[in-house]
Amino acid sequence: QVQVVESGGGLVQTGGSLRLSCAADLQLFGFKTMAWYRRAPGKQRELVARIFSNQITIYADSVKGRFTISRDNPKRTVYLQINSLKPEDTAVYYCNTDPPGTYWGQGTQVTVSS
Repeated sequence: QVQVVESGGGLVQTGGSLRLSCAADLQLFGFKTMAWYRRAPGKQRELVARIFSNQITIYADSVKGRFTISRDNPKRTVYLQINSLKPEDTAVYYCNTDPPGTYWGQGTQVTVSS
């Protein structure tokens, strides 16, 4: 069974930074488009950043310039560097393929205090 484990979340003040990690036990990881998603309280899950196998990245407008997605294929790990955090970034963050498979992890909680 595929496992995805996210980590690195926490409680930070506005303007702070976090680095999220995602260990993804996926076959052919290096060939897959990976993405970070988030679900804020009372909202639908949204895709915030994706990284293709060729390292090209795409970001949602709401995080552009503040979030940086990267990947380490030998480690089957995806990272999300989050800077200049805002209260509206508060959410549970998940990683998955893009489009997403059925194997959602537990996510990692990011809480930004104002």
